[in-house]
Amino acid sequence: MKRRLVVLTGAGMSAESGISTFRDSGGLWDKYPVEQVATPEGFAANPQLVLEFYNTRRKQLLDVKPNEGHLGLAALEKDFELRIITQNVDNLHERAGSSQVLHLHGELTKVRSTGDESLVYELSPENYEVKWGDKCEKGFQLRPHIVWFGEAVPMFDEAVEVARLADVFVVIGTSLNVYPAAGLINYVPRDIPIYLIDPKEVSTSRKDVFFIRKGASEGVKELRGKLRIEN
Repeated sequence: MKRRLVVLTGAGMSAESGISTFRDSGGLWDKYPVEQVATPEGFAANPQLVLEFYNTRRKQLLDVKPNEGHLGLAALEKDFELRIITQNVDNLHERAGSSQVLHLHGELTKVRSTGDESLVYELSPENYEVKWGDKCEKGFQLRPHIVWFGEAVPMFDEAVEVARLADVFVVIGTSLNVYPAAGLINYVPRDIPIYLIDPKEVSTSRKDVFFIRKGASEGVKELRGKLRIEN
């Protein structure tokens, strides 16, 4: 039976692919105040601005590819039961070949009804734009399928259960500052190995963490070597 490998990824996972991060200097929050484009209040105040912001993000996504970190994780499915929990809204894990990806903060390539949250639609690369006036079959405006600040994280309970069942837990490219996602590490069993891959120093309440101070691609390469040794 394969061991359960659970990987929590953040913005640093996709940065090497050219996806703009939000929190670093020069990131998206420097250009677009979070209150304007990532809150229910921002959408209510200026829906056209919000829709165009995410249209631009989708267009960017068409021009980037999974990096070696994404591909390296997908390759681990040969040896592990791999579950990825991501804070990212891009689809680069899936495009790299990972088959079990849980998106905590929603998915950029999807939209949903503002009147019925169960109505979720996948956008095609050819038709990635959503405009004001685009509606679901019930007549409600469509909005990005993104968990905005101030909204509940509907997938968090499932993520907690995945973390609790981990045999190996890995954190890649996240500052562990954004809750509730950052709290997942506290649900990981105390007797299993935890690896944290990030070129920057990341603070964590757990003391049983192996740090790999590298970017996603080089870090995943080193991780795969360590996991082979363990096996």
